[in-house]
Amino acid sequence: MAAMHPLTLRFRDPLLEEDFFEATRARTRQQGQAAILVGMFVYILHGVLDRWFVSPDIVEHLWVARATALCVPVVVLAFSLTRWFAHSSHLVLALVGLAAGTGLIAMQMHLPLESAPYYYPMMVVVTFYTYNFVGTRFIYALGVDLLMLLAYNLLFGSLMGYPTHVLLGHDFFIVCANLIGGSAGYLAERQRRMLFLRERLLDEERRHHLNRSMHDGLTGLPNRDLLYDRIAQAVSAAQRTGQMNCGYFLDLDRFKEINDTLGHKVGDQVLREVGSRLLAAVRGVDTVARIGGDEFFVIARDIDNEAAAKVLAVKLLDQISAPLQSIAPGLHTGASIGLCLFPYDGMTVADMIHRADVAMYTVKTSGKGSYALAEEIGSRTSEPGAAAA
Repeated sequence: MAAMHPLTLRFRDPLLEEDFFEATRARTRQQGQAAILVGMFVYILHGVLDRWFVSPDIVEHLWVARATALCVPVVVLAFSLTRWFAHSSHLVLALVGLAAGTGLIAMQMHLPLESAPYYYPMMVVVTFYTYNFVGTRFIYALGVDLLMLLAYNLLFGSLMGYPTHVLLGHDFFIVCANLIGGSAGYLAERQRRMLFLRERLLDEERRHHLNRSMHDGLTGLPNRDLLYDRIAQAVSAAQRTGQMNCGYFLDLDRFKEINDTLGHKVGDQVLREVGSRLLAAVRGVDTVARIGGDEFFVIARDIDNEAAAKVLAVKLLDQISAPLQSIAPGLHTGASIGLCLFPYDGMTVADMIHRADVAMYTVKTSGKGSYALAEEIGSRTSEPGAAAA
């Protein structure tokens, strides 16, 4: 499990941290917008208390402080609709909590001490709001709420002269809100990050199992299932662009002899080496698949013409026929290749592979070590035989 900083909860891996923010970006935006709207409503509703606990001559001052504080969430709400919000979302959302607390302190400074019990509890509400609702990170919420606690004590303890027992009474509830709200916020963010890691691990496992199910276990090349999908993709692309593709059915020559004389372990090494050589001979957009035994299939995308397809066939033959010195000195093999250009009218994936298979078998029965083009031998009416060893 990836390491997190114990206080900030930041992943120590910067790339993982960036992935986490990317994965939670939409949620942060939506939660922040909802929290701002609800918070503004509660903040305005708080003004109902002014009717009973504020003298008429200072009501205007309170609403100026309240309206000034409300400017911040309004700006942040508008900012959340822009693309720049994603890069600083947690910081600007923390400013919403900071503005709410600053506004409350400004309002309470206009009130007599006897009205304070009806207004300072809103600081408790803002504490919970910043930790648990506005959507900012725990560490930012902690900074905001500790700053508000410090400012509250400095202003009302020193400047406003609140009696010590009154200030301590207020501090008790504000500190309790920090402990409870902060703990809940910390655990919630940690749980989100742990859940992100678990989901990421499950995705990796799913991709791993999917990759294994779509690739040959010996060579790591795509298997028949993935080959069919790649051919379908090539056909779809060709229908849009008009480009020609070519399928190459390859069957190794003398492979049974290698297996019988040198053993299956050497035979497996030969298959892996052939797969590597085929990959080296084609482009990144092409596909090399192992479809069973000593049979391989290559999809060459965007072949210019028939002549280019044949040039690649010669290249593949040269790659395979080179001596396998790394496996056994003097050992070499070869291949018979059947080519089929596609797409063509009435084409199906199975039919295209069948045509290439028929062309390959024609080479097998007429000398091996060469290639044949399906259209040149009338493959539509031919029947494939058993592959020669």
